[in-house]
Amino acid sequence: MPAGAPPVLVVTRLDDVTADTVISELNRRAVPVARLDPGNFPGTITMTAAFDTFGLSGILRTATRNVDLARVRSVYWRRPSPYAAPEGIDGQAGRWCAEEARYGLGGIVGALPGARYVNHPWRNRDAEYKPAQLATAERCGLTVPPTVITNEPDQARRFADRYGPVIYKPLRETDYLDDIGRALTVWIDDVGPDQIDDGMAHTAHLFQKRVNKTADIRMTVVGDHLFPVRIDGSPGVDWRRHYDALTYTLIDVPPDVANGVRAYLDAFGLTFGAFDFGLDSAGRWWFYECNPNGQWAWFPEPITTQITAAIADQLTNPPGAAT
Repeated sequence: MPAGAPPVLVVTRLDDVTADTVISELNRRAVPVARLDPGNFPGTITMTAAFDTFGLSGILRTATRNVDLARVRSVYWRRPSPYAAPEGIDGQAGRWCAEEARYGLGGIVGALPGARYVNHPWRNRDAEYKPAQLATAERCGLTVPPTVITNEPDQARRFADRYGPVIYKPLRETDYLDDIGRALTVWIDDVGPDQIDDGMAHTAHLFQKRVNKTADIRMTVVGDHLFPVRIDGSPGVDWRRHYDALTYTLIDVPPDVANGVRAYLDAFGLTFGAFDFGLDSAGRWWFYECNPNGQWAWFPEPITTQITAAIADQLTNPPGAAT
């Protein structure tokens, strides 16, 4: 990449259309961009980083860009492919190579001097744990539905008896494939005491009192900008199953909720967060979760354009600016 304005490094896979939206906006602003997918290392990526009394220096080379590591102004960490072993190396040697790549290349990209991160990958990692999300939300003044995480069937049944109707939700969106390799989704759904069997003892499960909601809310937060979107039309518990039936409306945020989400992001050191709430008939916002790297580009206009601009604003701030 030639000398000039410091570049933005976008860390994501090739098919990330949400990142494409932000890259297009950066291109419109004539901001240099380099795209990096760590899953392509070492196949189409090479790097050398040096550390001495002058700090970090070095070059990261992709198939189309040469990036001066000391000049990166910001990093947009989206959804990169997993670190992988080089072709032809498998088994224990392959796993070792992938882990060395994670802690080598990943460590370098996470230590760029003066760069602004949206979000830093290690802050994303910390904020992905639902128990930490729920505990932090409560400390920040957000309203959390009664929730239990357990692998004891009797405890889960007692919870369902006490708080029913109850929903089950996965603790993480882990890749899950069927017998022919198709991706499967574990949806949030209702569960009754009679559906809880002894098989749940095999791992941790999250159960939560179902909010008697009138609408769902997805609030995307970028720095000081809040984009609360009311989602109407979902016939079921998990609105993600019914995109075609949904309507989206930008709404106002109660001051206590706005203060709570800002405190939440500060607690995790995040610049970006996608919060999910349930809205009940009394107007109370019930916190469900916050995805530190959640999707937003499916929203209708002008919502997507506004979020895109807010992220681009963060990424074009001068190197070393406070986050």
